[in-house]
Amino acid sequence: MPFTCRSPSDRIRAAFPSLCAAAASLAGLLAGPSAHAARPMMTDDARVVDAKSCQVESWVQKNRGSTEYWALPACNFTGNLELTFGGARTRDNTGVRTTDVVFQGKTLFKTLEPNGWGVGLTFGNIRHPDAPSARGTVGDLYAYVPASFSFQDDRFVLHTNLGWLHEKEAGRQRMTWSAGSETQLNERIGLIAETFGQNRGKPSYQAGFRFWLVPDRAQIDTTYGNRYGSSTRGRWFSVGLRLLSPAFLP
Repeated sequence: MPFTCRSPSDRIRAAFPSLCAAAASLAGLLAGPSAHAARPMMTDDARVVDAKSCQVESWVQKNRGSTEYWALPACNFTGNLELTFGGARTRDNTGVRTTDVVFQGKTLFKTLEPNGWGVGLTFGNIRHPDAPSARGTVGDLYAYVPASFSFQDDRFVLHTNLGWLHEKEAGRQRMTWSAGSETQLNERIGLIAETFGQNRGKPSYQAGFRFWLVPDRAQIDTTYGNRYGSSTRGRWFSVGLRLLSPAFLP
């Protein structure tokens, strides 16, 4: 999931038609072994997509002044390197449209197991092609360490992220952090709660539910989030779809 961010200033994360095409191509692949969800959490987990498999994480997020359409396809070609290439199309209430393009890699140093812990490294690049200073292929660079801790046979999992962000246009460095939890209520329904932020400014929080339409293959989710102390100005609502494939890559 890119610290993970729904908007460039908060978390590092193609337009809706791209989402539909990707979803259609994966819909026929539903069936197979267990996989774990990251969406709708902005806090990343110490997991990668199954070896030789792919996923599409997608969502629509309604903010007070804009609407975002996200799609993040990811594949694991080697077994321990998940590569993500996707992004977002955002339209504000005045009709102005902007684009964010995300390229990200994630690898694990220790695999998360039930009642154990895992840790990895995530790194990526977010370009903002519509920005006045957008030149070349390098945009905002980021990296962070996701760590996850499993309890009660994965019925409760705690995630933490600590990282770094370089904002190209502003020319500044920031520390990023987040902490979140997944609670499995039953075989199909999960509850998430988290808080996240940077070393400057007020942090944000988010909570929501996930529901498996097809266990380990197709999942929908919905969330509510806000920035601490912002009343309703910083709030958002999201609805998402996540699709996972069985192993099919060469």
